[in-house]
Amino acid sequence: MKEPTFVDVLKARQTIAKYLKPTPFSKSVPLSKKLGFDAYIKCENLQPIGAFKARGAINLISKLSEDEKRRGVITASTGNHGLAIVYASSLFGVKATVCAAVGANPHKMQAIRDLGGHVKLHGKDFDEAIVWGERKAREKDCRYIHPANEPLLIAGVGTMYLEILEELPDVDAIFVPIGGGSSAAAAGIVVKAINPATKVIGVQAKGARSFYESWKSGKMIEMKTAQTFADGIATRVPYELTMGIIRRSIDKIVLVSDEDIKRAIILLLETTHQLAEGAGAASVAAAFNMKQELKGKKVALIISGGNLMLNALRDILNAPRSDL
Repeated sequence: MKEPTFVDVLKARQTIAKYLKPTPFSKSVPLSKKLGFDAYIKCENLQPIGAFKARGAINLISKLSEDEKRRGVITASTGNHGLAIVYASSLFGVKATVCAAVGANPHKMQAIRDLGGHVKLHGKDFDEAIVWGERKAREKDCRYIHPANEPLLIAGVGTMYLEILEELPDVDAIFVPIGGGSSAAAAGIVVKAINPATKVIGVQAKGARSFYESWKSGKMIEMKTAQTFADGIATRVPYELTMGIIRRSIDKIVLVSDEDIKRAIILLLETTHQLAEGAGAASVAAAFNMKQELKGKKVALIISGGNLMLNALRDILNAPRSDL
C-alpha cells in the first residue's frame, strides 16, 4: 500500500476546498492560564459532521471511479468515520453502508441514518465490525473503505495540519488523539515536511493502547479489549499503514485515563465554550498532564470531534471532581 506524501496532502486541499472551509484555530487565553502555556485549539468539532474525518472522506469519495460510485461503498466505524463517509457519499450520489459493533454509540448511528446511510450492527467491538464489513463488501462487490489503511483518507486529514502551520508556523508541539491513526499519521507527514522542530505527540486511552504498545515495542501489538468511554479512540488493533507512518514520524505517544479525559471535557467547556467528545478532549487531557514540561511553549490542541451524547455529558458534569 503506497503511503501518502506531502504532495498528496496539497492535492487533497484543492479537492476539499470546494466543500469545506478551514476550521477556527486560535489561542484561548482562559485555557492558557489554566495550563501555563500558550494553548491554541483547532475546532474540528465545528465541521459539518462534528468531526475532522469529513476531510479524508471527501478526498477519498471524490476520487472513486464512476463504477465504484455506482456500486456503493461499505465501511466500519465507531461513529465519526461512518458519519464522514456517509456525508461525503451524499455529496457525490453514492450509496454508503456503515458496519458498527453491537452497542455502538446510538447518537452517532442515528446521525448516520439521518444522512441517508445504512447501518449494520455486528460484533462485540469496532475491530470485529471491520472484519464483518470487509466480508460483506466482497460478497456485494462494493468498494470497502478501511477506517485507517486508506492513503486518500490520511492525505485529506493532513489538510488540518496545513491550516495549523500556516497560522502558527512556530508551534512547539501538536497533540493528536489516536484511534485508527489517520490523524497522527497525517500530522507526522505534514509537520515533518514543514517544520521538523515541531513535536507531534499522540494520545491514547490507557484502556485502548494498541498504538502505544506497538510504537514502544516496535512490533504490532493487538490488545484483547479496548476499554474506554471515548469511542473515537476505542481501538484494540493497530493498523499497518498508519502505524508505519506514526512509528517514523511522531515524537511520542502518551496515555490518559478516562478520568483525565472527562476533566478535559469540563475544562474545555469552562474555558473555551467548546463541546468535545471523549476523543476530542484527549489532546487537552494529555497536555494537562504534561503542563510543567510545556510551560512557556506554543501548543496546538486538536478538538477532533464534538459528538458527545447528552446523557454522557450530564454524567460527566454531575460526577464528583477535583478542582481544575
